[in-house]
Amino acid sequence: MSERDGVAVDLTGLHRSYGGVPALDGLDLHVQAGEFVSLLGPSGCGKTTALRILAGLETADEGQVRVGGKDLTQVPANRRDMGMVFQAYSLFPHLTALDNVAFGLRLRKVSTSDRRRQAGEVLELVGLGSQAGKYPHQMSGGQQQRVALARALAIRPQVLLLDEPLSALDAKVRVQLREEIRRLQTELGITTLFVTHDQEEALAISDRVGVMSQGRLEQLDSPATVYQRPATPFVAEFVGVTNSFSGTVDGAGVLLPGGVRLPAAVVQGLPDRSPVRVLVRPDALHLRAGDGVLRGSVVTHSFLGPVTRLSVKLAEADLPVRVDLPSERAHEFPVASQVGLDVEPTAALLARS
Repeated sequence: MSERDGVAVDLTGLHRSYGGVPALDGLDLHVQAGEFVSLLGPSGCGKTTALRILAGLETADEGQVRVGGKDLTQVPANRRDMGMVFQAYSLFPHLTALDNVAFGLRLRKVSTSDRRRQAGEVLELVGLGSQAGKYPHQMSGGQQQRVALARALAIRPQVLLLDEPLSALDAKVRVQLREEIRRLQTELGITTLFVTHDQEEALAISDRVGVMSQGRLEQLDSPATVYQRPATPFVAEFVGVTNSFSGTVDGAGVLLPGGVRLPAAVVQGLPDRSPVRVLVRPDALHLRAGDGVLRGSVVTHSFLGPVTRLSVKLAEADLPVRVDLPSERAHEFPVASQVGLDVEPTAALLARS
């Protein structure tokens, strides 16, 4: 299968409501040519609606869809040159893997010999060349989803759209297939929009991640930036695990209940005594024996492989916080031990209460 240049995708000012309830509220999204962008967010945030409008399967109430500089807003789905893979495999049960992959080519009036050759090539590309003669019921879920992916790629689309394509698979197969999707996308250079509610999936394979809430983009950045420097409290709390402290601005820091003062590098512009929440990742809290800015006792250990997550009940605020540390150090802080915690000031995000 030959490579092709990717095309840029622009969604501008998209609005879409269902029964008066907005699903998209002025969504703006730019995907660069050949880029892999994931839309991440909770159910009902509008990510699938945006994908379906781009595909031409739904119509926006307002806004514009441009692909490769061309306005496709009013162009029907069958003329948009897009490949789409859904959560459900949607394979024809009476057709072999080869014939399923060739189906889109047949609709495009490709000759029998050419479509069988092209379908065979793309099956080889997804590692299923030896399964060409099998029917869907003779294949595993992961193999069926590879056939669905091959069918989308066989038409050599300008844009590849993936709507929760891995959510019906078990964990090990999901990891294998998401890596395969990324490899193919990189190799072929196809502009790809991937919709998922799984943050690990989005962070692992995307060039950029767009976090959505209530029909709008909260942040669109590289996976590392979204995780390490969330633009809003919603992003901080949705992506990864976040500890939340209530307090008030006090000079260059935040005063917590109990008189404990946290250093925070982002209080500029907030007046003293403003009520705020401090959001801190578990890996930005550092444990040590003895006193720290915060004090507490270890309640539980959760082994997560290379990292162990400790739940620590704070003495000052009488609330638990989660702290990540390398698993080889977990024995230093057994359950019920008294510990001190320090906070990385630059890792704390403030949100007005």
